[in-house]
Amino acid sequence: MAKTHEIKAQSRKDEGKGASRRLRHAGFVPAVVYGTGQDPQSIQIEHNTILLAAKHEWFFSSVLDLNVDGKVEKVLVRDWQKHPFKQLMMHMDFLRIDENAKVRVNVPLHFLNQESSTAGKTSGVVISHNLTEVEISCLPKHLPEFIELDLGKLEAGDIIHLSQLKLPPNVELPALQLGEAHDIPVVTVNVVKESAEDAAEDAAAEAEAEAAKAAAAKPAAKAAAKPADKK
Repeated sequence: MAKTHEIKAQSRKDEGKGASRRLRHAGFVPAVVYGTGQDPQSIQIEHNTILLAAKHEWFFSSVLDLNVDGKVEKVLVRDWQKHPFKQLMMHMDFLRIDENAKVRVNVPLHFLNQESSTAGKTSGVVISHNLTEVEISCLPKHLPEFIELDLGKLEAGDIIHLSQLKLPPNVELPALQLGEAHDIPVVTVNVVKESAEDAAEDAAAEAEAEAAKAAAAKPAAKAAAKPADKK
């Protein structure tokens, strides 16, 4: 189960682009809280609070205790807007959650022991992480901050699918409920090093192609060098 983390905020009444611009200049991030059938609430959060929290992956995948003027609500980060090139968070949306209803959240994957695996020690092998996060479904109290995938026994040619992930208790993968076609590879191991025999065959084929090209060019060269007939 993931830990909860408190984020302190203040309610605000001023809305619109002008008000949001003034908030940002004052060092705050404008945000909105919505969900669970309640009216949306406009809030403001100190920018440094958001900037520090956003450096941790739990901020985007965990249940947060959002403390607005002393009142705490359980929320998830649902959307955010960053400045194109500055270290600035421009706006945030938080979703209120019902602790008795399942939520669907993307959580990061942590890959363990890859370097010590047979595949990790073999030259000419490429290990691809096709997914770095997965969508899960569970009650908020069962929400993990991440899911670990042990690659210690990984070998050349292996493919690890979604259905092979070891999930925490009471956690599901919604994609698997859609059928086998959605049981996509999470990790694939491909051998890209060609054998000496393949390399020799490729070299011979290239030499043969070059020889054919040179032979075809000789008649054209002779025709170009032949002097024109005198009249």
